[in-house]
Amino acid sequence: MVNPIFGKSGTSIFEYMSRLASETGSINLGQGFPEGFEPRELIDAAVEALQSGPHQYPPMMGLPALRKAVADNAKRFLGLDIDWQSEVLVTSGATEALTDTFLALLDRDDEVIVFEPVYDAYATLIRRAGGKVVPVRLAPPHWELPREALTKAITAKTRLIVINTPMNPIGKIFDPEELRFLADLAIEHDLVIVADEVYEHLVFDARPFHSLFAVEGIRDRVVRIGSAGKSFSVTGWKVGYITASADLLQPIARAHQYVTFTTPPALQAAVAVGLNLPDEYFLGLRKTLAARRDLLVKGLRDAGFEVADVPATYFAVANVAPLDPEGDDLVFSRRLTLETGVTPVPVSSFYGDRDVKSHVRFCFAKKEETIISAVSRLRRWREGQGWRAAS
Repeated sequence: MVNPIFGKSGTSIFEYMSRLASETGSINLGQGFPEGFEPRELIDAAVEALQSGPHQYPPMMGLPALRKAVADNAKRFLGLDIDWQSEVLVTSGATEALTDTFLALLDRDDEVIVFEPVYDAYATLIRRAGGKVVPVRLAPPHWELPREALTKAITAKTRLIVINTPMNPIGKIFDPEELRFLADLAIEHDLVIVADEVYEHLVFDARPFHSLFAVEGIRDRVVRIGSAGKSFSVTGWKVGYITASADLLQPIARAHQYVTFTTPPALQAAVAVGLNLPDEYFLGLRKTLAARRDLLVKGLRDAGFEVADVPATYFAVANVAPLDPEGDDLVFSRRLTLETGVTPVPVSSFYGDRDVKSHVRFCFAKKEETIISAVSRLRRWREGQGWRAAS
């Protein structure tokens, strides 16, 4: 017997496209693998912690140094007052944080509203926790919050709303008016909001980031999720953290206790160092990523792709409908991989029905030479030249 939730889920699109890129020698701009952005202080701290120990189970809630650093970082950048002892939990990555939250807060047939395009793990984890996914779609090109559709989607069975801001894959930052609207809905219908804010430090052009946790009147209704992998470009470390009121966090911590129990102590110690780095690190990361964004976006546009502005995250989204006569972004992504040697991810994979097939996603958290090579290949492809002979 195989559980049908996982038995029918198959290989993720990110793994599929990355494997195809590896097999063909293509430049992988599909999955969010940052190249060369890790702060030296973080790596040195991890090495020191590994050498000095301890190497046994750390506290289930996380190292006090890291939990305090999570609270201090939120205070410094967002003005949030958080009790690190009762309101912060360390997890083995943001995906585990989501898993713990859904397992703890959902019962059978509870409904969960998610905003499409949506990270594919949400739906699978919600269903495995017994919940029912209720998608509400944001439409290109402006990706505005569909307030009427959202309001209509709420029923007596609705338990959670999940919001990702800044939003993967489209880079949307939900503004204060949209957050206030969500907050009012949560209060009116007695809902909890799961705020996936892992890209909080990857916001560009001096734009402000607003956390739902700071919205007046709903602090006790928000589960805020963060990620060291995104803030420090160490996605393989799998260190995440949850901030929530003590009453909300307690059942989530019980779920965490039985899912992973804890996270490697040396990595926790290093992330604590990272979160306490001076402002210059975080501002410098934004500046560097914005420059790589500009390099990729200009290159894509020069190669004939229609690319929207990118206010945040690692990713640029291109409308490929004018270039794709078949009207299938998955087929087009495979075609790009084979014909240009550049691999994107189809945005249709962020929709449950896979019926929005006009966009693909490119990652710009790469070395300059990687981006330059990628856009050169795309340009030559558009000019009718082969990329393999010229590479």
